[in-house]
Amino acid sequence: MDGNSRIESRQGCCCEGSGAPLDVILPSDDDLISSIISSPRIQKVSAELTIHDKIGTWKARWGINRMNYKVSPGVYSIGEADNMSPVLVTANYKMSFDLLRKELSGLNAWILVLDTKGINVWCAAGKGTFGTDELVRRISIVNLSRIVSHKTLILPQLGASGVSAHEVQKRSGFKVVFGPVRASDIQDFLKAGMKATPEMRKVRFNMYDRLVLTPIELVGTFKVSLIIFGVLFMLNLLKAGSFGIVDFYGYAGALLVGCVLVPILLPWIPGKAFAWKGWLVGFLWAGYVNVLNGWPLEPEYGLLRALAYMLILPSISAFYAMNFTGSSTYTSFSGVIKEMKTAVPAIIGSIAIGTVLILLAAFVPNI
Repeated sequence: MDGNSRIESRQGCCCEGSGAPLDVILPSDDDLISSIISSPRIQKVSAELTIHDKIGTWKARWGINRMNYKVSPGVYSIGEADNMSPVLVTANYKMSFDLLRKELSGLNAWILVLDTKGINVWCAAGKGTFGTDELVRRISIVNLSRIVSHKTLILPQLGASGVSAHEVQKRSGFKVVFGPVRASDIQDFLKAGMKATPEMRKVRFNMYDRLVLTPIELVGTFKVSLIIFGVLFMLNLLKAGSFGIVDFYGYAGALLVGCVLVPILLPWIPGKAFAWKGWLVGFLWAGYVNVLNGWPLEPEYGLLRALAYMLILPSISAFYAMNFTGSSTYTSFSGVIKEMKTAVPAIIGSIAIGTVLILLAAFVPNI
């Protein structure tokens, strides 16, 4: 899934804390809650995000320290949480944690954070880290039955694939209720007696949802792009001027088509396969590059090179567009595997043929 990871952070979910068993039992519930909140093992957090939190989210969107952007597993309190306050469960990916807590403004609640290794709820549910075993284990570690007197946990709907509700209740005594997809609906969900409307259950993937994922897609191309430009530089040493500005903006445009333009226009591009959508828009870009340089009369770099661009640039766009399947709600795992079996060989073959043609155009004059 990744681009891994990527859609649940848009939808929002729950959070975390550092947890170890509480070892002091007080006779008064009020005294017990006061002791718990003041304990260094359980933190009281604000629903208001700081500038530091917002900068951290921005950095994570761009892949900066992404794999370490997490909070400690355990229990956190919002407002004046007591033994009757609701318990919301989430992964320890900090963006998920922040998206949840900022929607709990004005509420008194507990947030139980599972150890998902810094991965969001949706992806962690697929990997098994946001799952039944970890949830039961975390309930035991924090001794949740001593923090709240009720036996209900609210889990994000996107984590449902990893959690067996009846097994959790059997092993821990806590009932699992799956909340809305989006954290922004959590207050309405609670006011309705923990009942979700059909709209709350709907997974949206609108233009904004797709757009915020494009930075991480671009960052993932940097290493490959540096290698490509390094190879072109070495080829230029063998034959000065073989590769230049047209190759640079042609490749950069194909990359932007696959990583940005296709995700933004996803529902409106014909076809189902992401690779096909990328190839189609990339083909239009390749044609535009050739038109900019004299086609259809006579491209200044020759017909052979123009044909190579029509093979290589759409394939680059197709490859990067196909990577976006890990961020999308449009495809299943089996669908991705099926698409890759067809698209990857076609992409490799097209790039290989185009590379041969562009090398011929570079080293054989007047073609």
